[in-house]
Amino acid sequence: MNPYAIAIHGGAGTILQSSMTPEKEAAYKKGLSDAIAAGEAVLKKGGRSLSAVEEAIRSLEDNPLFNAGRGSVFTNKGKNEMDASIMNGRDLTAGAVAGVRNIKNPISLARAVMEKSEHVFLSGDGAMQFAEKLKLEREPDDYFFVAERFEQLKKAKETDSITLDHNDGSKGKIGTVGCVAIDVHGNLAAGTSTGGMTNKKFGRVGDTPMIGSGTYANNATCAISCTGHGEFFIRAVVAHDVSCLMEYKGLSLSEACKIVVQDKLVKLGGEGGLIALDTKGNIELVFNSEGMYRASKRQDESLYLGIYK
Repeated sequence: MNPYAIAIHGGAGTILQSSMTPEKEAAYKKGLSDAIAAGEAVLKKGGRSLSAVEEAIRSLEDNPLFNAGRGSVFTNKGKNEMDASIMNGRDLTAGAVAGVRNIKNPISLARAVMEKSEHVFLSGDGAMQFAEKLKLEREPDDYFFVAERFEQLKKAKETDSITLDHNDGSKGKIGTVGCVAIDVHGNLAAGTSTGGMTNKKFGRVGDTPMIGSGTYANNATCAISCTGHGEFFIRAVVAHDVSCLMEYKGLSLSEACKIVVQDKLVKLGGEGGLIALDTKGNIELVFNSEGMYRASKRQDESLYLGIYK
């Protein structure tokens, strides 16, 4: 049997200790710990990495501190539009959704697309119809209303800017949540979920639901979940690029992650990071921003929690 391992992120960006109260820091760390515990509970029982990833992300989606699910930021029209994706490293199956509303846990809808449809990616009204058909849990608009998020929208509208949740003037929190895991059977999985950018317009979609950009898992190499300025992660096809460097150049997980995040992304002007896990259970939590909410746990080892650089 393989030792299991799991890692999560709650977003990357301008996360400074100077702008964080002890109470807020404690709340974030509890949110990260709870999500690791939710995923590890699956892995401890010999469950699939795919289910561990889903459960960890559901925990983060249910926490209003994070920009996914309940804590999603507002669009220009004052709505919450969410994206998510999930991928199984064992057979390269994947599911993704974009622009969905009122879905309590978009990551579960992404998994349903993978397992209960003949497609990989559903968006907008079609994704909503599919969720309705499956009777996935929905919540009213009030459930997704977080006062701090609404203040971020008002500030963004004043300057007609589109902002990453964690990089606006309020030095807010995060932009995405994600998880990677390997189970006792040696199978990798990855998932990512987000509420996108504050004041986004025209149905903008970032890297989160794009397989190969924001999420990727392959038992031959690694599992990756990304966070940051999505436009750059799409252009650099970040998640798949890490896997390719391992598969075709024979690089280690650490070497591949550093090249992509600290060199390629920086040259493009892209800010953010990723969490990664290889088939040996090696974990990398790499970012080029001021901070990244992150946590990891290997079987029989203590929990790691991090926020700042």
